[in-house]
Amino acid sequence: MNDAAEMAAEAAPIGHGKLQWRILIGFVLGTIAGLAAYSLAPGAAWIETLVTYVTGPIGQIFLRLLFMLVIPLLFSALVVGIAEMGEVRELRNVGLRTLVYTVIVSGIAVAISITAVNVLRPGDGVDPVAARELLAQGGEGAAGIVEASSKSEAGIGQLIAIVPNNVIAAMSNNDILAVMFFALFFGIGLLLVQTPRTETLKDAIEGVFEVAMRLIGMVIQLAPIAIFCFMFNLSAQFGWDLLVKLSAFVGVVLLALAIQMFGVFPLLLKLLANKNPVAFFRETREASVMAFSTASSNATLPTALRVADEQLKLPGKIARFVLTIGATANQNGTAMFEGVTVLFLAQFFGVDLTIADQAFVMLICILAGIGTAGVPGGSLPVIALILAGVGVPPEGIGLILGVDRFLDMCRTTLNVIGDLVCAQVISALSSKDPVIVIEGT
Repeated sequence: MNDAAEMAAEAAPIGHGKLQWRILIGFVLGTIAGLAAYSLAPGAAWIETLVTYVTGPIGQIFLRLLFMLVIPLLFSALVVGIAEMGEVRELRNVGLRTLVYTVIVSGIAVAISITAVNVLRPGDGVDPVAARELLAQGGEGAAGIVEASSKSEAGIGQLIAIVPNNVIAAMSNNDILAVMFFALFFGIGLLLVQTPRTETLKDAIEGVFEVAMRLIGMVIQLAPIAIFCFMFNLSAQFGWDLLVKLSAFVGVVLLALAIQMFGVFPLLLKLLANKNPVAFFRETREASVMAFSTASSNATLPTALRVADEQLKLPGKIARFVLTIGATANQNGTAMFEGVTVLFLAQFFGVDLTIADQAFVMLICILAGIGTAGVPGGSLPVIALILAGVGVPPEGIGLILGVDRFLDMCRTTLNVIGDLVCAQVISALSSKDPVIVIEGT
């Protein structure tokens, strides 16, 4: 059986070492080209035509190729990661550490975001005329999001839905949480049943992982072109208005994300993992650029797995387990954005939220950060549900649709880096576990 390092090396795409620079070039050129088009020919018909028939489809095809491979990658990585633990005791230790870490750090993240929005109160300073204009522009999109949120499972129904009654249907519906539950259950089964036939099955699933990584490695080579298209679309359509409109709201979100990224994460790395934060951020820059450009934790998962193995040198079994779980269950940035948005809209609409209401929002944001889909815009239906729960008009979500894409890119970057921080910390803690040392006796 190949170990994690051999598998990652075999699956790694050729020439990926220069990929991060090509991605960065694509990002910069796309942004410049889009801003130039927006400044020199604002509202021109050819821009809409180019976005609709050229750059838009290229970006969507790239994302669909990644999503096509994410399910087999996620399933195989999680199953093999669990099976490689060796025994249920080690799985329990890693799993409990990951769960406790996720809840505590998510709680810190949401507390930071709610404190920032209460202190700075961005909702009090929104121009009502501009707000009505933004609400009218986002009305159609907001209606679709509110309708989607009304069809979403909530409460105990959401908990039950994590357990799939048909795993094939869950895969076809891209129900990541249900697929992850099945993979966890299946991996535990492989851990408990140690026979020659299950070893063969485990080898086969490792083969699926290797094939998925190799195919994704091929797709990732298209990333510079796709990211050029993403950034051109964004800047050509919104231009400088993307940050001018609702600048106070954007500023508070970015401030909260920055505190978590450059304040909380470095402390965790230094205190719990004994890792130099500057070196960590340097080693994870490829994952950062990919996350920012795609605005999808799931689409960035292959890059994060490779970065964890080749740059951070983390144990394969722990990195696979933590990162595949984290792509859906450890989304600090999403939780923070949801908290800021709910309180911002409450301030704007004059809804006075009590301490109990804000505690409710904080709890839901922590739970939603664990269960929100790791795809672009995946948090919007959740926000609509929370708004309805605290008496704020859900249609108000239309106010932030114009800047959501940019903020989605920022919070996804925090999500992905947060997953890698978690993997670094759990790996460091597990390396000191006396149980692992005793097993060799």
